[in-house]
Amino acid sequence: MKMIVDFRSDTFTKPTPAMMESIVKASVGDDVFGEDPTVNALEKKAAELFRMEAALYCPSGTMSNQIGIRAHTNPGDEVICEKTSHVYLYEGGGIAVNAGCQVKLLEGVQGKLKAHQIEEAINPDDIHRPISRLVSLENSTNRGGGNYYDLNSLAEIKAVCEKHDLKLHLDGARLFNAMVAAGQLPHEIGEKFDSISICLNKGLGCPMGSILMGSAAYIKKSRRIRKVMGGGLRQAGYMAAAGVYALDHHIDRLADDHAHAQLIADAISHKQYCKEVYPVKTNIIIFEVAAPHSGASVVASLKEKGILAIAMAPMQVRLVLHLDVTKEMVDYTLEQIKKS
Repeated sequence: MKMIVDFRSDTFTKPTPAMMESIVKASVGDDVFGEDPTVNALEKKAAELFRMEAALYCPSGTMSNQIGIRAHTNPGDEVICEKTSHVYLYEGGGIAVNAGCQVKLLEGVQGKLKAHQIEEAINPDDIHRPISRLVSLENSTNRGGGNYYDLNSLAEIKAVCEKHDLKLHLDGARLFNAMVAAGQLPHEIGEKFDSISICLNKGLGCPMGSILMGSAAYIKKSRRIRKVMGGGLRQAGYMAAAGVYALDHHIDRLADDHAHAQLIADAISHKQYCKEVYPVKTNIIIFEVAAPHSGASVVASLKEKGILAIAMAPMQVRLVLHLDVTKEMVDYTLEQIKKS
């Protein structure tokens, strides 16, 4: 029987048996009343990990980002972000709908911005211009091939934001991948941002959930916004238990995904259908396809071999390593790529 290896996204993971056991045994209550002990424990654990004052459990990363942006801004303000940011490309126009803000897009390198770019983009105090209120960064970068910020770059960006009285938000959907690859500690990231959103259902392998972190006052405001958005949950402790388990057991193993991604990227780089592979920094592989091939044709060819990927653009393919891709699956993938 042909093996199927799903590299389409790290959102395709399923709970491990041990995670499922934690879900089944979870103590629960009504979270809208603040009485779910497992949700409370997850929020406390995440906030303490990043040394931030408080945290809020949300159903999805998109919701935690959208709450996070809205809680920092007023309608008519401007949000500065990189042009391939998830908050801009993949959240349904939510910045406009939920926060009533417009976006100023900057062109980074592999999804990353530099401090001087941000400073140059801040609007002057002019009634004809929207108020530059918030900078949103993504770490690691999805469309940038899993690249990440070093601490010095983050410190420089934070200094610009403080100088101009802007807030700094982090879309950290794959933040743990970035920290493991860079050898960074959570509190080193936490001290650079006014708010951080982390996903539990990507590299950490939970079935759902995201966490927004910030000051106590900011999270109190965010909790009200979550209610308005319909994100109030009841016995959410069953899902929060998966998050607690993941934070305890699934972070260090991300290094395996990074190593496997590098092996597969090296194999792809030697194929005639590959024009260029982005530098592999974490668990994401993105490569440019060489004509006369196309992203769709390469994806279709890989699928015939049981390897599932996605075309990110007409001439671009992405593969993502994750918890459910075993060493045996990686070996099979390498064998099939070499035969292709």
